[in-house]
Amino acid sequence: MKMYDIVIIGSGPGGYVAAIRAGQLGFKTALVEKYNTLGGTCLNVGCIPSKALLDSSHHYEEATQHLEAHGIEITGEVKFNLEKMIERKAAVVEQTCTGVKFLMEKNKVDVFTGVGSFESPTQIKITPKEGTPEIIEAKYTIIATGSKPATLPFIKLDKERVITSTEALKLNEVPKHLIVIGGGVIGLELGQVYSRLGAKVSVVEYTDSIIPTMDRV
Repeated sequence: MKMYDIVIIGSGPGGYVAAIRAGQLGFKTALVEKYNTLGGTCLNVGCIPSKALLDSSHHYEEATQHLEAHGIEITGEVKFNLEKMIERKAAVVEQTCTGVKFLMEKNKVDVFTGVGSFESPTQIKITPKEGTPEIIEAKYTIIATGSKPATLPFIKLDKERVITSTEALKLNEVPKHLIVIGGGVIGLELGQVYSRLGAKVSVVEYTDSIIPTMDRV
């Protein structure tokens, strides 16, 4: 059985940063991630890909609405290619996740792919999608399993017409009308993307303001 000073379950921004720091401090460290890529929700289907699409849609908006004020004139129709935007987003995600993998190797962090669960207070069972589960020993364990999109009991997610933010990052076409349930950061970011590309966007928020978890001035 492999023995570690620190085992981190989850490779999102909390998990991989903890793993890097533990490695830098000389601890024998392992990182457990159930998906094939590191980085968690943020790097794979959250803030990084949404920022990539925000950047692309911002360039389109600048070209169609704001460049003339700067004395830049474009003759002819300005068009966007959503497929290429999605491809660029995917490339940004791949580059970022590859960077995290490099940092694990640089800081001598062992990475295990599979679902981590406790067999005992110090034993972590790692169950891969295929193959035999493995148990490792940890003096200390950091749980950084992150989050996933919330669902509503009265709405069925078919991931075609009713989708989560994950599917919204890879649409084949710009919807005529996009209803965003939840005025949080990711919802508003993706709402901005498709609004800039021509969609009508409506945001439904339960609380009395959008981004309710943010500090108010």
